[in-house]
Amino acid sequence: MTNLYRYNPVDIELALREAQPFTPFPRIADRVAWEAIAARLGPEKVREYINQAEAVASQPVPGLPATLWLEFQRIGRREGFQEPRGERRRMLTALTLAECLEDQGRFLDPLLDVAWAICEESSWDLPAHQAELTDLDHPVIDLGAAGTGIDLAECDYLVGERLDPLLGKRIRDEVDRRLFTPYLTRHDHWWLYNTALRRVNNWTAVCNAGVLGAALYLEEDLARLAEIIARGARSLDDYMDTFDPDGGSSEGPGYWGYGFGNYAVISQLVEAATGGRITFMGSEHAARAAEFPLKAMLNQGSYANFSDCDPTVVYPRPLLVYLSQRLGNPALMQLARMQPEGARAAEMHWALRALAWPVEEEPAGAFVPAKRDWFGGMMWMFARFDPADPDALVVAAKGGHNGEMHNQNDVGSLIVRVQDESVLCELGRGRYTKAYFSPQRYEHFVNSSLGHPVPVPNGQAQLPGEEYAAELVGRVVDDRLDAMTIEMRGAYPAEADLTSLRRTVVLHREAPAGWVEVSDEVAFASAPGTLDSVLFTFGSVELGEGQVLVRGERGAVRISYDASIVSADVEHVTDLDLSVGPSEAERLVFSLRRPTQQGVIRLRIDPVQ
Repeated sequence: MTNLYRYNPVDIELALREAQPFTPFPRIADRVAWEAIAARLGPEKVREYINQAEAVASQPVPGLPATLWLEFQRIGRREGFQEPRGERRRMLTALTLAECLEDQGRFLDPLLDVAWAICEESSWDLPAHQAELTDLDHPVIDLGAAGTGIDLAECDYLVGERLDPLLGKRIRDEVDRRLFTPYLTRHDHWWLYNTALRRVNNWTAVCNAGVLGAALYLEEDLARLAEIIARGARSLDDYMDTFDPDGGSSEGPGYWGYGFGNYAVISQLVEAATGGRITFMGSEHAARAAEFPLKAMLNQGSYANFSDCDPTVVYPRPLLVYLSQRLGNPALMQLARMQPEGARAAEMHWALRALAWPVEEEPAGAFVPAKRDWFGGMMWMFARFDPADPDALVVAAKGGHNGEMHNQNDVGSLIVRVQDESVLCELGRGRYTKAYFSPQRYEHFVNSSLGHPVPVPNGQAQLPGEEYAAELVGRVVDDRLDAMTIEMRGAYPAEADLTSLRRTVVLHREAPAGWVEVSDEVAFASAPGTLDSVLFTFGSVELGEGQVLVRGERGAVRISYDASIVSADVEHVTDLDLSVGPSEAERLVFSLRRPTQQGVIRLRIDPVQ
């Protein structure tokens, strides 16, 4: 718990009044500060900013016709509208920051055009969140609207004094109509609080950051501003409750960067506006949540892509810089240096903060994860044979339940990585379409448990819902091994006829390279049944008697099994519609040779040098 309930509007208003003025970043008129930023960047980097602005200044503002909006409703496609919409916001960012660096006035008219065009948009929402054409009398606060609000507010804060004053009035009018008034007066924002019907997720942090952030820049009535912050504080408390006691997020490392990243943005702004008297980042729980990308790492730069997550995740450098400095965690600064420059640079808030919060050179070296990490509330296990060696064996496995944020039915899933490659993998998230987030979500192969490396008893797939869950049976950690055993019976329907289905995943730390053991032990209730244990790879597969050789682009593993009890087969899966990754994969199926009342499939997975 972050214990934000103690904040009330009276306390907040007093803190706001006593901490005035609000200057979280230098405005364009502060030439000393901007010349220092330019000097730190160096002439070549400054030229890149200017070149980018010159390029977009000569382009027309992209159009957003109604038919593009309706593409999502008609054919389920997001990109047709989102790409030109996103280009407008990239133009806003490039022109704003280049004008701050140069201060010659030549980007002001193109900036006025694009900012005015954004104000003219019928909706700031994304069609995926509001498929019908906009009802101007009932604006919806979604990720897009909230992000647009803070983008315009920071543009106005930085360079508004150089622009037509009626643009500033227009921005304030539009942000108030679309964000502040509905935020304070309506109670239909599903993402605002936890309810019996729906739990909050990354939307809660992103939408609150946009609304509260815009308000801190634009709302002049401090009593009203305090009301907005108070409501946001209560909501953000619910967001932080989505993290397990060890700081894990079931949305995965990718959505941590989006959700917790926005939580960090608004935390910094609120602290700046209240002289540090009000903070969202002061608890041990928040500090543990900030460490999630350090612990959910397979090895340097690769992550466990459970749920809707990609295997490679890139974070904005300024996010990690801020968290490192704010929380006194040098490992986050090391992780910041591992990120490519310019990550998320098209977004105003990260582009601005990249200029204001540079990466530090100390402590030296790249971040090296621990030998093991554990998220007890989610039942996520990470075991690394030699964390300092990116080619060494790593295993990640999960229990959890099938009602998680951005859920896939993946109770019991696992990843085996060697030679810096997830040779036995999770397929990852599918391409986001209308159908992907519809009642047909689990008809998508990658969201069904049949598209995951999990057991299949009596041909039955896992069911969606928080009640379909694993139970932690045991966990062993010592110098010889890391092991987790979960009871998976509860993840399957009654038709699976299970008395018990237990999966044990072990990293044996035996020289020279270690090995992984996966055991699925089943007991059926009323009659002998069948059991398959499934693994996935994007590599090639060679079947042999009692063993399977799996080769990736870099790494390889040998999977050994008792051929008198277990058979092995491989299914070629095609037409995977993934967000990132190949369109084909191999599905390895290890099966008990005959129906049985009780049985076990035991696999030994050894790295092949």
